[in-house]
Amino acid sequence: MKRVTLILGGARSGKSRYAEALARRHKGVPAYIATAEITDEEMRERIHHHREQRGAHWRTIEAPVDLVTALRQADNARSFTLIECLTVWINNLIYHGRDVAREVERFRQSLAKTKGQVVIVSNEVGLGIVPDNALARRFRDEAGRANQAIADAADEVVFIAAGLPMTLKKPKPAAQRSRPKGKARRRRG
Repeated sequence: MKRVTLILGGARSGKSRYAEALARRHKGVPAYIATAEITDEEMRERIHHHREQRGAHWRTIEAPVDLVTALRQADNARSFTLIECLTVWINNLIYHGRDVAREVERFRQSLAKTKGQVVIVSNEVGLGIVPDNALARRFRDEAGRANQAIADAADEVVFIAAGLPMTLKKPKPAAQRSRPKGKARRRRG
């Protein structure tokens, strides 16, 4: 069953735990698309901790910049793909001088072509104080715009706070998803 789910929340809110619980319901080997790059010892430890927490049964694809190609590699009709994390990917795009809006749009369009289930984890960074420098403000703004674009493309959006999920957008019933736009269902009676 194709379905795109966006999971948003703050740092240490329980986003990853929630996403990984969704993967445990899936039969088969889930794919984990990792966007993080090892840039220092602290990041190396974070990545190591995440790998241990997930376990060895995951297929891991490293994709710090080219998320579209990684998604294509992981996707098939029976796949479960977890992408973690959208905001780290945004950071990488900025760092590598890529056009963030263009890359987000490419990714958004690729989601429409997926065949399997895709779960995307992202940080909600706009709920805190306004950053004190231009680069941090740009990151916050780019992340906010990316979250909006992906939420629009997603079938389901869940916000996690203190480990508790709150559904912001529910998937449409299968009958509504398969009906062409503009075609109303005839009522009997």
